[in-house]
Amino acid sequence: MAQAKIIRSKAPLRLGLAGGGTDVSPYSDIYGGVVLNATIDLYAHCTIEKTNNNKIEIYAADIDQREILPVQKQLPINGILSLGKGVYNRIIKDFNLPAFSFKMTTYSDAPAGSGLGSSSTMVVCILKAFIEMLSLPMGDYETARLAYEIERLDLLLAGGKQDQYAATFGGFNYMEFRPNDVVIVNPLKIKRWIKDELEASMLIYYTGASRSSAQIIDEQKNNTKQGNSKTIESLHKIKQSAEDMKQSLLSGDIIGFANIIKKGWEEKKRLAKSISNSKIDNIVELAYNNGALAAKVSGAGGGGFITLVVQPENKYNLMQALDKMGGKCIPFQFTEDGPHGWTIY
Repeated sequence: MAQAKIIRSKAPLRLGLAGGGTDVSPYSDIYGGVVLNATIDLYAHCTIEKTNNNKIEIYAADIDQREILPVQKQLPINGILSLGKGVYNRIIKDFNLPAFSFKMTTYSDAPAGSGLGSSSTMVVCILKAFIEMLSLPMGDYETARLAYEIERLDLLLAGGKQDQYAATFGGFNYMEFRPNDVVIVNPLKIKRWIKDELEASMLIYYTGASRSSAQIIDEQKNNTKQGNSKTIESLHKIKQSAEDMKQSLLSGDIIGFANIIKKGWEEKKRLAKSISNSKIDNIVELAYNNGALAAKVSGAGGGGFITLVVQPENKYNLMQALDKMGGKCIPFQFTEDGPHGWTIY
């Protein structure tokens, strides 16, 4: 009797540190974008179990959504569990595979709309599980590109290009997004003491409110299309901030790193009206009043996580102050690896 085969995978979420927004079309298509990001030890998780009941069952445990469908080559995209369906559809189509029955279970360590690239990371995670299950010949660039196409082209979910590449490559990366969909990922070798000092000096705070990035991104895209000089000038400055941050990180200049995050947030708020709001402004003001050197909202803005930089000796007091605002400080460490997939019997 054959043993039951179970495939598991995980992929890391990311902190966008500088350049976020310049990876969004049409800016990246016209001017080229640059982003600096780093993966952290919060993950998307996926388990796939092959079955023989002629059914496809997809269950997102963290949002308690489940759908059971008959085995078919293309699953209907109807707004329910679209990420899992989208990956399955492309795998079957691109590799000309027969339909097969399976049960998929997913969850993320961070909620959707958190600003940590959670939906893109989930796509990479699910894709990695299928790559492991089917022994698909895909390298990192091919995996990231396919994840991008599934999310942005097949499912028409708004966003930039950095998240899929961050989750796939892992670690600290300086990413270039050039015209004609050319992406170059430059891994940064950050010394251990610099990573330690960054971890001692940083924290992420969940505001308790997730958000939809689509409206914010659409506003930014429209402003760029219309040649809005303020938006384009801010994006130019945000792109330059990624270059400046690379130098600060490699040399261990944490104060310079903090100043770049602080200035980058001020420029980011000029891209779209809904990037910040009174709740975010109040949290950021309280953070500065309690020793923070810099603060920025992760991802497109509007809610989710706030990334903060603080002198390590002031970190505990800052966390105590933030806890009174109704959100939650989440401990994290930086990671070096991209997604993992493994098989158990």
